[in-house]
Amino acid sequence: MSVTLHTTHGDLKVEIFCETVPKTAENFLALCASGAYNDTPFHRLIPTFMIQGGDISLGPAASSSHRSILPFDGIPKGGTSIYHPMALNQEIQIPILRHNSRGILSMASRPVKDRTAPGLQNSTGATANGSQFFITLAPQPHLDGESTVFGKVLNLTAADEGGDVLAKLENAKAKVEKKGRVTQPKGDEERAGEWEALRLKSVTIHANPFAK
Repeated sequence: MSVTLHTTHGDLKVEIFCETVPKTAENFLALCASGAYNDTPFHRLIPTFMIQGGDISLGPAASSSHRSILPFDGIPKGGTSIYHPMALNQEIQIPILRHNSRGILSMASRPVKDRTAPGLQNSTGATANGSQFFITLAPQPHLDGESTVFGKVLNLTAADEGGDVLAKLENAKAKVEKKGRVTQPKGDEERAGEWEALRLKSVTIHANPFAK
């Protein structure tokens, strides 16, 4: 299974590892299909490390007029999984899936402090996943065993169809503050070319990872 992430800087073709991490893949694909990821920001960028997005609480899906697209009412701050209020537990598969290259998709987890809290119920580990994910910009072996790898970007060179979109995102003229936090530009700032927005505009789901 694959998806195309349509970003402000081009299309990322991504293979999803459905058989190896089925719950994580189901969550990601369901959020894609529902439109929950549409028009959400990439809110963290650390060059040579990763770019992070997927906070569905920052997109249109969080507004009252869009909440019916998800199987629950209300999106908590930071986003959540389709299993809300239950937890989406880690599905770490080492050595099969590792953060061993550029373009790896992995879940951005949060610590489990209260196993009765919405989104963390029935959690089995020290961390749990929601809707947020990141894409590595270089190998990150220190994350092996910490985060669930669930996909990889297929177009990583200028010769690939669509070009090296990940490089365009990494090198964008984005307003990046401390700890990699991205401040999205206001309309006049973007129009003037002062700063560039980093957003996931929409997602197309494919059955074949090499489909156009």
